[in-house]
Amino acid sequence: MRSERIDFIKLSNTRDLGGIQTKTGKKIIKGKLIRSGNLCKANESDLDRLRNSIELIVDFRTPKELIEKPDPVIDGINSIHLPIMEELTDGITREKKAAESVIKKYVEDPEGARKYMINIYKNFVTEKLPLNNYSRFLGLLLEPREKAVLWHCTAGKDRAGFAAVIIQEILGVDRDTILKDYLYTNDCLKEEIKLITLGLMQKYNIDGKDIKKTLVFQEMIDYIFGAKEEYILGLYDKIKELYGSFEGFVRDGLGIQENHIKLLRKLYLC
Repeated sequence: MRSERIDFIKLSNTRDLGGIQTKTGKKIIKGKLIRSGNLCKANESDLDRLRNSIELIVDFRTPKELIEKPDPVIDGINSIHLPIMEELTDGITREKKAAESVIKKYVEDPEGARKYMINIYKNFVTEKLPLNNYSRFLGLLLEPREKAVLWHCTAGKDRAGFAAVIIQEILGVDRDTILKDYLYTNDCLKEEIKLITLGLMQKYNIDGKDIKKTLVFQEMIDYIFGAKEEYILGLYDKIKELYGSFEGFVRDGLGIQENHIKLLRKLYLC
C-alpha cells in the first residue's frame, strides 16, 4: 500500500498518506496527512477542494521560492512557513538561479550529480535548520484537527518526501513500504519532468542526434529531478551513523519523545 494520489486538476503530486498499513496492522487515517508539491498551479476547482479538506498548510520552501511561485491564499486555511534549506541550495530548492546553477555544473557529469544529491539529502539530518523545522513540523502534527495537514516543498519530492518518511517511521510503517511510497513520486512527476527535460535540451542545444550526449544529459536530469532509492538509503545510513537508529534520530535529533509518538499514533492511526 502506498499513498493515494488525489485527483486534482492542476496538482500532480498531491497524495494522501491515509490507508498505508503499519507493521502492527493498523492503518493511517485517510484525510489527515497530505504531502504535496507547491500549490501555485491550483485552479478554482482545486482551491475549492483544498478549502474543504485542509486545515493547515506547512510550506518547506525557501523565502525566495515563495516569492517566485507563491501559494494561493485560501480562506479558512492557516499557512506556516518552515524552510528546510537555506537559499540557493542547488538541486533541492527550485529558485531559478539555483536550478540553473546545478544543471550547468553537472550537464556533462551525471555521476557528479548523483553524488551531489546523495550528500544534499544527508544535510537533512546534519544541519541545524532542517532539524529544527522538521521538529517544529512534528510539533504541529501533535495538535488535534478536524481536517488535514498538508505539507509541501516545490516538487514534493525531497523536503516534503523526507517529512513523509519521518511520519511513516514514527507511525510504524515498514521500511520497504516507505521506500516504495517515496519512489512513487517518479510516477506522479513523470509528465512534469518530461517537459522540463525537453525545455532544458533546447536551452543546451541538445537535439537528440548525438545519442551519447543526449543520454548523458538525460541521466543527469534524472538524478537532479528524480526520486532515487539511494538518496533515502544514504539518509538512513547517515542517521544510523549519527544516532544509532531512526528511533534515536527522532528522539535526539528531532526532540520527539515517547509520549509524543504515542499521541501521534493515537491521532493518525486506526
